[in-house]
Amino acid sequence: MTTAPTVNGQVIGQAHYATRAVLEGLLAATDTTFHESVALNATADSGGSIERPRLVDRMTSTLKIDATAVQTVLTGLIKQGLLAEEPGEPARLSTTAEGSELHRTHRAALSEVTARLYADLPAEDLATAGRVLTEVTARANAVLAGG
Repeated sequence: MTTAPTVNGQVIGQAHYATRAVLEGLLAATDTTFHESVALNATADSGGSIERPRLVDRMTSTLKIDATAVQTVLTGLIKQGLLAEEPGEPARLSTTAEGSELHRTHRAALSEVTARLYADLPAEDLATAGRVLTEVTARANAVLAGG
């Protein structure tokens, strides 16, 4: 009988990188980078329109990348016609029809894979894992903030 490992940074990291590799494979089919997909996802989650500073903050805080890298991603998405600055409100970005369609394509593919990855895992185990990982994230962010 194999004993399940205790949750630690290594176990969390292995799960993260394994699932990230799956996502990267899905995104490669549409020549989309991970950071681009995060920006499109965050914009879609905000109803298809978001203030640029809020999007930059969301991406820097969750991805732990600097604002310059995020601005580069956003500029690229605008040049590709996937995001657009709203007329009269250049600080607000919206998904274009093409960006929305790409986001829907990504979501559908990811939903299919997610269903396979989480199939048969008890709901109470998933809820516990969610609570634990949320707390670990909060604590790590506090350490990064100097706390």
